[in-house]
Amino acid sequence: MRVTVTGSSGLIGSALVQSLREDGHDVVRLVRREPARPDEARWSPADGCVDREALSADAIVHLAGAGVGDRPWTKAYKQKIRDSRITGTRTIAEAIAAAHPRPRVLVCGSAIGYYGDTGGREVDERSPAGRGFLAGVVRDWEAAAAPAREAGVRVAFPRTGVVLAREGGILGRTLPLFKLGLGGTLGGGGQWTSWISLADQVAALRFLIDHDLDGPVNLTAPNPVTNAEYTRALGRALHRPVRLAVPRFALRAALGEFAGEGPLVSQRVLPRRLAGAGFRFAHETVDEALAAVL
Repeated sequence: MRVTVTGSSGLIGSALVQSLREDGHDVVRLVRREPARPDEARWSPADGCVDREALSADAIVHLAGAGVGDRPWTKAYKQKIRDSRITGTRTIAEAIAAAHPRPRVLVCGSAIGYYGDTGGREVDERSPAGRGFLAGVVRDWEAAAAPAREAGVRVAFPRTGVVLAREGGILGRTLPLFKLGLGGTLGGGGQWTSWISLADQVAALRFLIDHDLDGPVNLTAPNPVTNAEYTRALGRALHRPVRLAVPRFALRAALGEFAGEGPLVSQRVLPRRLAGAGFRFAHETVDEALAAVL
């Protein structure tokens, strides 16, 4: 296949590009600067422009977006989080709608932030949107892909959970502390974490390219865990103690508004559509995932 990917330099995008190329697929990486390599093509979300050659593909995987937890949530950065997703998605979707021929599928990145804080309640793709900043962003983010859907292109929204990888993401950032025996639970530790290994994340994205699924699809492992369970599992994997705890007030003081929708949010999300379509997870439990990652 010929696959065009945005966000190809990120944790998930770079792993997806490598996986596709290892299997002999032709990958075009959309970049916002002037292309420097033969496999690159330019797009400019701010100007609504996408290289026509990049649209001549079997599939487009759109993963670009500013990191949610990379910086403090100032008013300006929250606007950047919104704009980088909504403007970018609208640009890709409108370009696909205007293309001839069109790609057969758009896999448009999304997130389980859509569900807001679910407490201990299990949710799946049939569940309504929750409350909060991220829930609103995801709702508008997915809506921005409407031009592609209206043009008859299959559009799938992989609502991704916490991706476990050795380098990058939450695990990659906290691993040095845990290796020193300074890891611990966050808040009370009872909040649910819906996670997925990087290997399963990539496999699931490729599954969405190849299989006739559209609309929202949760990309989370079938066994979410509480923060306390995750912390103990990571301690076991590293053979390190995890006796510490970071209180809620400290997280809120350090992270501001993001704390309530990041480390302290409780999301118990199940991948019912993915499992129902026959996808097989390589890592169904957090212990399996951490053993493989580490």
